[in-house]
Amino acid sequence: MLEIVLALAIVTQDQIPLGGMPSENAPRHATLTAGDTLEVRGEKGDYLQVYDHRRERAGYIRATQARRYTLAPEEAPRLKAIVNFLQDQPGQEALGIGHAAAFLKAAPAKEIDAGVLTAIGKMADRLAWRASRLTDGRNEKAAQTVSAHLESMAQYGVTVYSVERQDRMTLCYEGDAWRRILTMSATAEQQASAALSLTRHECVPSTLSPTERLNYDLQRAEWLERVLAAGQRKGNLPEHLKYRLKIRAAGVWAGIAHQLSRQPERDPAAILKAGQTAEAHLAGIDKKALTDGDIAAWHEAAIRVGASRWAAVPNVAAAPVAERPGIQLRAGKTPGQSCVEVVEDNKSVFSQCTYGEVWPASLAVSPDGKFMTLAVQPLENWREMWVFHKEGAAWQLEAVPPASEHPELGYIEFAGWVPGNRQFLVARETVENGRRKTSFEIWSRAALKVEKHADKPGNLTPFYRWQDPLWKSGTVALR
Repeated sequence: MLEIVLALAIVTQDQIPLGGMPSENAPRHATLTAGDTLEVRGEKGDYLQVYDHRRERAGYIRATQARRYTLAPEEAPRLKAIVNFLQDQPGQEALGIGHAAAFLKAAPAKEIDAGVLTAIGKMADRLAWRASRLTDGRNEKAAQTVSAHLESMAQYGVTVYSVERQDRMTLCYEGDAWRRILTMSATAEQQASAALSLTRHECVPSTLSPTERLNYDLQRAEWLERVLAAGQRKGNLPEHLKYRLKIRAAGVWAGIAHQLSRQPERDPAAILKAGQTAEAHLAGIDKKALTDGDIAAWHEAAIRVGASRWAAVPNVAAAPVAERPGIQLRAGKTPGQSCVEVVEDNKSVFSQCTYGEVWPASLAVSPDGKFMTLAVQPLENWREMWVFHKEGAAWQLEAVPPASEHPELGYIEFAGWVPGNRQFLVARETVENGRRKTSFEIWSRAALKVEKHADKPGNLTPFYRWQDPLWKSGTVALR
C-alpha cells in the first residue's frame, strides 16, 4: 500500500474512530490503532480526510491523532529518528514499525542499513513476547490492544507464528529482518542479535517432521557458528554476546546430536562431532563473566548438553565379561526401535525394546554383578536411567525418569556405587516453569528410591567419597 501513497498519516494512538464525517458525532466506519497507515486525501478543519487501504474504508480522523509524512527522500531522516526513539519504547512497537516501513519507502537505497532492520526485529520480537504473555485470557483488554498491534504490524509484512508445547503457546516473530541482517554489512552486535533471535529454542516450530527439524537446527547452528567465527576473526564481538552465542550453540548442537542418532542411516562420526561441539561450546563459557540474566540460560544449556552428553563419546557396547552380565543391542521389529538384551553366560536372559536412543557406553555394572544402569534418551532434552536388577534368577527393569511429572528439560544419571552393594549414587537436573533443580542422591538398591539427597555433592559424605571417576570427568552436573 505504501508504494502507491505519497502523502500519508500514521495513527499515533489506539482506539481511534474513523468517522464518516468531520465531526465528533459522525458514524464510525472503523476503529484504528497506533501504527496504522492511512492515505491522506484532504483536510477539513481539524480533520484529515483519509483512506484506509487495509480495511478499504474512507473517512475522517482528527489531525492530532496522526503524524503526516510524504514518501520523499528528504523525509527519511525524520522518520529514521522516530524509529530510533520508538525501538526502545515498550508498548510502541506497532507505531515504530509503521514509521520504519515508511522510512524504507522514503529513503534512497544507499541510506538503508542494518540499523532500521535491527529496530524492526527488536520491536517485532518484543511485541510477540508481550502477546505470548497474554494468551491465558486473564487480561482481556490488554490482549485486545496487543492483538490490534499485531494486525497493524502485519500490514507491513511483519508477521508472527505460534508454537504450542505443554499447553503453553508462544508467539514468535517470523524473522525476515533478522535474516536480511545476516546477509548484509552489519556490526558484530547486530549480527549477534540476529543470530540469537533466529535460534530461540522456544520458537522452533512444533509441526516439523524429523527431517525438517534436523535441517532447521542445522541452519540454526550455521547462523550461530558464522557469527561466532566472524567475531573471533575480527575481534569485535563483545564478550557477553560471545557467551550468549555459545550458550545457545551448546543447546542447539546437543539437540542435533540426538536427532542425528535417530536417523535411519545414522552416522556415528557425525553424532560424535555434534556431541563434542556441544560440550566444547559449554566448556568455553566463563561463568564468572556471565551477566545475571544469562545465568539461567547457561544452566538450561548445560541440562540440554547433559541430556545428550553420551553422544560425545564413542558409543560401542563393551562385550560381556565372563561371569559378569552385560548388554547387547539389536534392531526392533519397527523402524526406529532398539532392543536391549541382558546377556549372562553368553545367553540373552532379558530383553526390552524402546524408541528412545540407547547409549551403550553409559552401561554401569555393580561389583556384585546383580545391578546395572543404562542411559536411554527418548527426547532430545530428556534422558532416563534404566535400572536392571536381578531378583533370584530373573532380571527385571525399572525405567526411572528425571521427574515424576514431565518438566521442560531433564536428565538423571548413575554417579557411582557405594561399597556394600546396598546403595548407589544418582544425579539429576530438571527445569520446570523456568525453575531449575539439581539433586545429588543416595538410592537404595532394594527399594529403588531416594534415601538422602542434597543440592551439592559435598553435602553427602557417601556421595563425596564414592562418586565414580568416569561420571565425575564427564558429567555437566558439577559445572
